[in-house]
Amino acid sequence: MEYARLGRTGLKLSRIALGCMSYGDPGRGLHQWTLDEDAAQPFFRQAVELGVTFWDTANVYQLGSSEEFVGRAIERYSRREDIVLATKVSGRMHDGPGGAGLSRKAIMEQVDASLARLGTDYIDLYLIHRFDPETPVEETMEALHDLVKAGKVRYLGASSMHAWEFAKLQTAAAVHGWTPFVAMQDQVNLLKREEEREMLPMCEDMGVGVIPYSPQAKGRLTRPWGEQTGRSSVDAVAKAFDSPADEPIVDAVQRVAEARGVTMAQVALAWVLGRPVVTAPIVGATKPHHLADAVAALDLTLTDDEVRELEAPYVPQAPFWY
Repeated sequence: MEYARLGRTGLKLSRIALGCMSYGDPGRGLHQWTLDEDAAQPFFRQAVELGVTFWDTANVYQLGSSEEFVGRAIERYSRREDIVLATKVSGRMHDGPGGAGLSRKAIMEQVDASLARLGTDYIDLYLIHRFDPETPVEETMEALHDLVKAGKVRYLGASSMHAWEFAKLQTAAAVHGWTPFVAMQDQVNLLKREEEREMLPMCEDMGVGVIPYSPQAKGRLTRPWGEQTGRSSVDAVAKAFDSPADEPIVDAVQRVAEARGVTMAQVALAWVLGRPVVTAPIVGATKPHHLADAVAALDLTLTDDEVRELEAPYVPQAPFWY
């Protein structure tokens, strides 16, 4: 395993992050394909064995059950001080006024609920899951700053928003002397590259580390075009990677992988790892080879010709998921 500092902070992360959206009670929340606690155990154990010490979850993943699984797994397979733990706030948890969004009430209520589910008294990286247009940015940033000063949170991050929204939040923190964001969790993969226009250059300029989700495009880049999985056939988000414009890119990944004698998953992830501003892509694992492939991608350096072959078929598109 390789480790790298998150942006300009002193926080060291494993260069592969374990994404925990796949773990949670299938009877709670939106996703019926998640693994229950018994089925999830081998992946937590494998992550520890491989040195994957950066784990990412969210309060909204299966209505908190993912956080519960993660908290118990840390106690079972590792030590709290050995894991860099990230979770998120803003998604709908209940119908009350503090059940969603980024108001002071919601942030204060939801961080305590996450801490209780995770079985810890602090969160290493606390991210706002989406931008909240209904709450003043000053209210959000001051509340997050107060969490840091209270010791409940160590670092702050954001996820999936327009660059101007992120800039607005960062400016509010700078003007008032509040804690800024040091991480951006956005979608970066060979099929969704719109973040290269503004968000990634801005993060590089600000010293913000990027921890991309869906680096393998919900698995679309890990198998030949036309092949489906149980998740891809029912998950509305995964189905968004079925555009005809994506086919030549998937074919290019397959060609490079076959020529190198490696898996498509390794090639797709190696491309993301090669972006200078990327600290640690987030990889969801539901099969034994998923994390092994991700770690193997750290040793794969693509040539300039291979990068050109992978990037050439891309067609500009609307930003996805915000």
